[in-house]
Amino acid sequence: QVQLVESGGGLVQAGGSLRLSCAASGRTFTNYNMGWFRQAPGKEREFVAAISRSGASTYYTDSVKGRFTASRDNAKNTVYLQMNDLKPEDTAVYYCAANEYSSIYHDTPLRYNYWGQGTQVTVSS
Repeated sequence: QVQLVESGGGLVQAGGSLRLSCAASGRTFTNYNMGWFRQAPGKEREFVAAISRSGASTYYTDSVKGRFTASRDNAKNTVYLQMNDLKPEDTAVYYCAANEYSSIYHDTPLRYNYWGQGTQVTVSS
């Protein structure tokens, strides 16, 4: 198993930036593709981004393309989500997740086996 702990959330004005971190422990970090999801109040959990084991491949939902960047530092067992030009509709609890599939192109929570506890991101207008 892998344990995941997110950090870096907070309150930011529209147009601002935040960087989320997700620290992994347990099994070998490079066994896992990593994903970022978010869940706003009253809404389903939605896919945001995914990154491959090596970090060479990434995949984003359309609404964050060009604004958010996923990266990872395998030496630190950490994955990041750099969020720029934040909008009020980005307000949500953000979760990192892990899976062991061969492809990163899975955008449903059902394809992820391990989850962090989430970190709140609030964007004010």
